[in-house]
Amino acid sequence: MPGPEVTLHPRGVRRGAALTLVFATVLVTAAATDSWQRDTEKSPPLSARSVAAAADREAVADAAAEAMADGKSGKEAAEEVVSRSGDRWGAVYDPAEYKEFEQALGGEYTGVGLWAERTEDGRIEVSRVQRGGPAERSGVRAGDRLRTIDGRPVENRPVTEVVQLLRGDGDGVAETGSSVVLGLERGARQWSERLRRARLATEAVTVERLPDGATLIKVASFTKGSGEQVREAVRAMPEDHGVLLDLRGNGGGLVTEAVTAASAFLDGGLVATYDMEGEQRALYAEPGGDTDRPVVALVDGGTMSAAELVTGALQDRGRAVTVGSRTFGKGSVQMPSRLPDGSVAELTVGHYRTPAGHSVDGTGISPDLAVSEKAEERARTVLSGLGGGS
Repeated sequence: MPGPEVTLHPRGVRRGAALTLVFATVLVTAAATDSWQRDTEKSPPLSARSVAAAADREAVADAAAEAMADGKSGKEAAEEVVSRSGDRWGAVYDPAEYKEFEQALGGEYTGVGLWAERTEDGRIEVSRVQRGGPAERSGVRAGDRLRTIDGRPVENRPVTEVVQLLRGDGDGVAETGSSVVLGLERGARQWSERLRRARLATEAVTVERLPDGATLIKVASFTKGSGEQVREAVRAMPEDHGVLLDLRGNGGGLVTEAVTAASAFLDGGLVATYDMEGEQRALYAEPGGDTDRPVVALVDGGTMSAAELVTGALQDRGRAVTVGSRTFGKGSVQMPSRLPDGSVAELTVGHYRTPAGHSVDGTGISPDLAVSEKAEERARTVLSGLGGGS
């Protein structure tokens, strides 16, 4: 689920040697979900496929209810059913986890404002710190090595374990004001820093005017308001600037925000089609977007879900040249449902296709220009060739 510089990664991600971590308490073990609230009054008639989906939801709810009646955990019983179902993106959240997840999609999270990545040799390095956040105020800088969290070594640990240490408490949801001690290294210096978690606003969209006559728009995730931020950034650009749209590491988010972002470069028309519970539906761009400015989209194995929706729309509509590596391949739709114990189960109910009819789920999107190294440099060269830079 869902943003800016809060990237929500799915469970079981194994793709890519360097995986971006968000050192916040968003639920990075959950799917970067394109969630749709169920409107029972407007739901289409049940088809064979939707009957199966309904049965899945019923089975999960029944398992939770039966476990509760026996004095056991309803959430754990529901998780077991989801696991057996083979739903790769299905997930079950307890109420606190789901609340944190929704807040992250809304553009807020509790954390220390620190992002990092795992290098090929297993080290964890700080890749970015949020302006004004606890990490920056304590002097933590990009490039610092993260050695320990509360005294526990993090080198070579699985991503999920590192995130759990950063969350800090037993239920996986950190509280504002709670502290975490980071062991850091910068060159020959090693030191410890105690940081207090705070409620922070995510920075989903950052804009930088490059010296070569291009504007870099980095979209870290599609949280609430991010789509309009992209549109505003395009409107405010100098007329002779091309756009370098960076979707690398974007774990997805809200579908509506992704459609709005795509609308910045399209004058209406199809963004994607999808089936939800057996009914075919379509998503359309808003009219009035900039259709003349050159655009190059940067993508990689961390470009997922709603970010792939934007990538596919711009590529298929001939609106952007895509540069980088194949995207992750999550093109499915999840729908949340409340369980008897207050937990929330999100189960897959449909899949997306690009405007040209290509399936994304499990395959991803191949860029027009495959680049494994110096992708941004190559993308700027391509943009210059399109007339969007010098």
